Amino acid sequence: MIPSLRRWLHRRQYPQRYDQLDRLLANQALDRAALRVRQQDDFAALVRHAATRVPYYTRSLGDLNAWDGRPESLPILTKEDVRLHLDDLLDRNADRARVGLGHTGGSTGQPLAFWYDEAKHELMRAGMMRGFMMSGWRPGQKVFYLWGARQDVGKDGVFGQRLADALAGEHTVAALEYSEERLAAWAARIRRWRPTLLYGYASALTELARYVVDRNLTMPDSLIGVYSTAEMLLDEPRNLMTRAFDCKVFNQYGCREVPNIAWECRHGGMHVMADLVHLESVNGEDRLLVSSLSNRLMPFIRYELGDAGRLLEGECPCGSPFPLMAMGLCRKNDLIRAPGGKRVHPAVFNRLLYGLTQIRQYQWRQVAADRMALDLVCPTPLDGDLVARLEAGLRAEVDPAMRLEVNYRTEIARTASGKQRYIIGLE
Repeated sequence: MIPSLRRWLHRRQYPQRYDQLDRLLANQALDRAALRVRQQDDFAALVRHAATRVPYYTRSLGDLNAWDGRPESLPILTKEDVRLHLDDLLDRNADRARVGLGHTGGSTGQPLAFWYDEAKHELMRAGMMRGFMMSGWRPGQKVFYLWGARQDVGKDGVFGQRLADALAGEHTVAALEYSEERLAAWAARIRRWRPTLLYGYASALTELARYVVDRNLTMPDSLIGVYSTAEMLLDEPRNLMTRAFDCKVFNQYGCREVPNIAWECRHGGMHVMADLVHLESVNGEDRLLVSSLSNRLMPFIRYELGDAGRLLEGECPCGSPFPLMAMGLCRKNDLIRAPGGKRVHPAVFNRLLYGLTQIRQYQWRQVAADRMALDLVCPTPLDGDLVARLEAGLRAEVDPAMRLEVNYRTEIARTASGKQRYIIGLE
């Protein structure tokens, strides 16, 4: 089916999604000042709606007559708040017969539930389409998904509706495990189907890229981009994907509760979608708080994501009015606390493994204040001198008392959402 016909059919099936897309694309013509004013107005409207219509916020926001209009003067919403007050976070006027209950997989080990409706779902998909267009993709062109969340790849999931997938030019594989047979089948399907984009978990894309490189396979020249999401995108996997698929690799940031937070453009800028979210970086902490500007059903206001990152000054050569951000490499519970109390960033541990291409998967785990475990999936054990150098690196970079134990696994367990965690600190 030619892309123009596929686009026409898909638009007829999902008019709300394409109407939302048209509005989102129009926002890209705003200048930065106009976009900032709109964001401020949308944030104020969201806060007043929540205080009036959402029981949790009616209590927590208090009298808004005294509010100075600054986001930072409002309370932070934590994941524990969401767990404890789920019902009270739903708009009191919502028709419960028309809303659904979604779930995160709990990448930090703590699953979360949230309310959603068709409008939120369609806006999420429209936002994804706009993000894809930053690569040069256009509606109607094919997208191949490698997705690890079971709830999304069933017949009623986000990426599991066969008729809709066919009309949209989408194909989804359940990237829940990576056997040689599965990787071979995915690579063959991509070569035969000739998609324009790949989109998926960073770990799934990395495994497929390694398979392609190891077997010297040629990927189709139809590919213009690979979108990595859901997990940290480190430099070495990005370089491996670029080599395997011979196209640009993009980062994408969001979460199930608040999707489409930021997308990377062809110039490498990570753009905050300021018409959909208000993103804050708490001074001195690289701690991200997000407010979903469009979600009136279940408002997320100054929601603490548990992710690290910061907002950047300046403009991108691409000319987009959307502001820039830099992603951190960890969640707050992935910081390692050394025996002396110093907190160490995951980048230190990942850097110790640079160049060790024989390692297929790894996970650092802090098992005691003075001991790190390194779980590895690799064809042969590391030699003794290399293990000794890794332990010496730990002592030099983290603490002189730090010890290392290396464990060899056939696989490393993933979270309930299919994500791979590279480092796990003490609870």
